[in-house]
Amino acid sequence: MRAALIIAHTVRFEITCLAAEAAQQLREAGFDVRMLSTEAEQCRCDPGAVTVVADDERAAEGCEIVLVFGGDGTFLRAAEYARPAGVPMLGVNLGHVGFLAEAEPDALSATIKTIVDRAYEVEERTTVEVEVTHRGEVLASSWALNEVSVEKSTRERILELGVAVDGRPLLRFGCDGVLCATPTGSTAYAYSVGGPIVWPNVDALLVVPNAAHALFARPIIVSPRSVVDIDLLRDDHPAVLASDGKRSIEIPPRSKVRVHGGAVPVRIARIHDWSFGERLVTKFQLPVRSFRDADEPNVRPND
Repeated sequence: MRAALIIAHTVRFEITCLAAEAAQQLREAGFDVRMLSTEAEQCRCDPGAVTVVADDERAAEGCEIVLVFGGDGTFLRAAEYARPAGVPMLGVNLGHVGFLAEAEPDALSATIKTIVDRAYEVEERTTVEVEVTHRGEVLASSWALNEVSVEKSTRERILELGVAVDGRPLLRFGCDGVLCATPTGSTAYAYSVGGPIVWPNVDALLVVPNAAHALFARPIIVSPRSVVDIDLLRDDHPAVLASDGKRSIEIPPRSKVRVHGGAVPVRIARIHDWSFGERLVTKFQLPVRSFRDADEPNVRPND
């Protein structure tokens, strides 16, 4: 039997109704529909209509797709189940920007048909992996689809950080933090702190300072095969490491954070033939016409 995992942001009634409707349509098409227990309960799915699975990284094993209802935050949460299973994800946009989502809620039936007919393409997106060490001991490791960030843990102090690439010291400054982002994450947190927008098919890793107190604090772009080391240089300044803004750990002073391209990508299903440029214009509402364009209704004829 074909299988699909549904992940939903269940705090909104609209989302729970759509998720339940999608589960019913997939079930009627012969799918084994899986949901996490709390989400199945909140979506009020019939007990026999869905298979309840444990909330761990094995939830998507054996599925052919993970269908996500919510915004980009929900999509990032769903990636924690889809990535280890190598399953593509398809997002239904019910958030504010929904840059990672592919489908709109008013086209649910068409989206389900696309899944049933396997009429979608799959992109592989670069991830990043990170490891934290302190005095030679590994404290934690994690991964991210958008970015990992090293940030100050107290508002009243700035961090003193050193940044090296492939073992060569490159930058040192006081700052609020440093982000290491993928091209996918270039339109997220990294964008908001002044990083460049990078097309997702570019093989790159972004290093973006956050509010650095320095004359040179430009974002840099390196190879994903490079190793970026971020050192906490003060004895009294701890920090926080965040992966996709979701998984956070405290970092003691004098720790080293090592970031490099991930070995396992995230797979995203595409059902529309949109270029990345078209997605940028639509999602960010970019002004693609000059104010001097005569076709613009607000241009004065004598200008």
